[in-house]
Amino acid sequence: MITSTQKIVHKLLLYYSDTREVLSTAIQTNTPHMRSLYTVLLTMILLYSSQAFTQFKATPNKKPNIIFILVDDMGWGDLGVFWQKQRMKNNDRTEPWQFTPSLDKMAANGVMLTNHYCAAPVCAPSRASILLGVSQGHSNVRNNQFDKALQDTYTMGGVLQQAGYNTTMIGKWGLQGLTPDWPAHPLNRGFDYSYAYMRHVDGHEHYPKEQVFIERAKKEVWENRTNIIDGLDKCFTTDLWTAKAKQQIIAQAKQNRPFFMYLAYDVPHAVLELPTQEYPKGRGLSGGLQWLGKQGHMINTASGLPDSYTHPDYAHATWDHDNNKETPEVAWPDTYKRYATLCRRIDDGIGDILQTLKDLKIDDHTMVVFTSDNGPSIESYLPPNYAPYEPTFFNSFGPFNGIKRDVWEGGVRMPTIVQWTGKIPANSIIDKPSISYDWLPTFAAAANLPIPARADGVSLLPALTRKGKQAESLVYIEYENNGKTPDFNEFAPAHRGRVRNEMQKMRIGNLVGVRYNIQSADDSFEVYNVVTDSQERNDLATQEAYKNMQQVFKERVLQSRMPDSSAIRPYDKALVPSIAQAGAKPGVQWKSFGGNFPWVSRVEGLTATASGISPVLNSDADVKAGIFYQEGFIKVPANGTYTFIVTGEDGFLLRLHDAMVVDGSYAGHAGNQASGSIRLQAGFHSFKLYYRQPLTGKLSCKLTWSKDGETAQPIDAAYLFH
Repeated sequence: MITSTQKIVHKLLLYYSDTREVLSTAIQTNTPHMRSLYTVLLTMILLYSSQAFTQFKATPNKKPNIIFILVDDMGWGDLGVFWQKQRMKNNDRTEPWQFTPSLDKMAANGVMLTNHYCAAPVCAPSRASILLGVSQGHSNVRNNQFDKALQDTYTMGGVLQQAGYNTTMIGKWGLQGLTPDWPAHPLNRGFDYSYAYMRHVDGHEHYPKEQVFIERAKKEVWENRTNIIDGLDKCFTTDLWTAKAKQQIIAQAKQNRPFFMYLAYDVPHAVLELPTQEYPKGRGLSGGLQWLGKQGHMINTASGLPDSYTHPDYAHATWDHDNNKETPEVAWPDTYKRYATLCRRIDDGIGDILQTLKDLKIDDHTMVVFTSDNGPSIESYLPPNYAPYEPTFFNSFGPFNGIKRDVWEGGVRMPTIVQWTGKIPANSIIDKPSISYDWLPTFAAAANLPIPARADGVSLLPALTRKGKQAESLVYIEYENNGKTPDFNEFAPAHRGRVRNEMQKMRIGNLVGVRYNIQSADDSFEVYNVVTDSQERNDLATQEAYKNMQQVFKERVLQSRMPDSSAIRPYDKALVPSIAQAGAKPGVQWKSFGGNFPWVSRVEGLTATASGISPVLNSDADVKAGIFYQEGFIKVPANGTYTFIVTGEDGFLLRLHDAMVVDGSYAGHAGNQASGSIRLQAGFHSFKLYYRQPLTGKLSCKLTWSKDGETAQPIDAAYLFH
């Protein structure tokens, strides 16, 4: 029997993240009588939510700690283990190189993902896709929308927060919103604690108080909702974020709950400012960077002279530029000594963090992910007397073409390493394609949670741990920029000075489809085998064996996204292609999954409590509380714009193909109605409809549709197949 009190608590749980914060505040600010009431409600919510996840623990398994390290504009080729060691091969002095010993060691102790992509080749949209777990075809932050508020829905932090994790954000945010109240502050998007640059532009300066090179508006660093800039004398941000991360890890290790940390460095991007001094001796608990917490001396490198220290490996570095023994060696320009020092400083910091985990004896229970937000840039923000920075010096783009803001491989292929001692085989490589919005599903799976149905990514746990079958990632990228690919000699002639504008990329197996300067949905894709042709020089699109891929890419990109009015694309109004379905039978398949699901969840890998075939959607069958799932094909009778309307007492989500047409999965929609419009070609379109049934009883989710603004009505059985 479901009591009225349980129903109330269930409704409150739908708004769990917001309610918890509201009730916590109310407990502190109201009268003793009201504080008692709010405390009871909060306790009930916490107890009820903690029970919601028990179903997904097939075997007793303590949730792992998770640290997600994101660097800014570091290229695939900047790491020794990915590319720089190849430049050192045979002591070839014709090319300069840099060292990343800690990251190389991390790779030796874990796994390299050599075909891992970012969702967008520039900062804010890339980070939004990571945090939301969706592609740029569904993210609310696209193109160059810096400081736009991250959508209020399930985030990487929020998912883990509801799973009982203590969630921390450190470093560069830039997704807070443009209004003064910053509606998408990290504390409003699933994080319990934040210590960060809020504004995107602040992250261009690495001495927030002194502002060595960039004299713009005063910078601010916020601890939760307090600006603490006044105490940050001589704090180089790479050191500041590392020291704060160590402090938080040490504090969290003492608590009886798992922790998640999103650690977002703001280098090597932007102004190439140097640290104050060498990295402190030692690593971990007894050495390296230390948090002192004193005004004016916050960390143990907040002394000395800002922008003064060059790593000794690079301070006097030279190379034989012309490979001519009669030509004297050439000293590195100071610009590149600076860049290499910044990459090395990140490397030292990550080595320090990994040693801290080992010292705390939690390294075997902590998954650490290292990756970058996009490819290397041509930005340095140094005064005119410095040499301009170009990623050609170190081949930061690796064996690829393209840089930041390109969808060529060099702009979107990311150096990615994962370490989880004892769980991930050491010194291993995953060459299967994956993408940055796979991490939210991966972390949900690691925490023994179902994956939110709105996520576009897949869990990478099977590939990482070599247990189970790895699902295929949807590698899809879209982006707009009014510049051009640089005219570097290292790039294929066809890519040099290439006009960008609207761009798309999709990878299927070893093949990628690429479009630049898109004018319409009919524009042809260039097709490359990036396994055998890493520079994307040999366009296969016209070869007979690959002609069908042209149509495959054109169809798949339209079936994988939804238009966004804030980032209009030239293919937004194209009809989404239908699919051939010769063996379709009348009716739709349905499955019911009983249990206390924390959100509208995917059902792959779960055991259905009931299933069947129904002639229509919205059947009035009795179902158990849990997820009610329907799938099949809708046979659209004619070309046109179709609006789908879903109503339900709880959350729901509708996909056509891979396009997320109606998303009512988050608490803000639950119990309401949501709709979405999509232009469809006549013919069969696959669909998946997820609904979280709140209570046992009659199904309370309804789907209707309308064409070109006509009156909405239920979808007739004549149009439904499986």
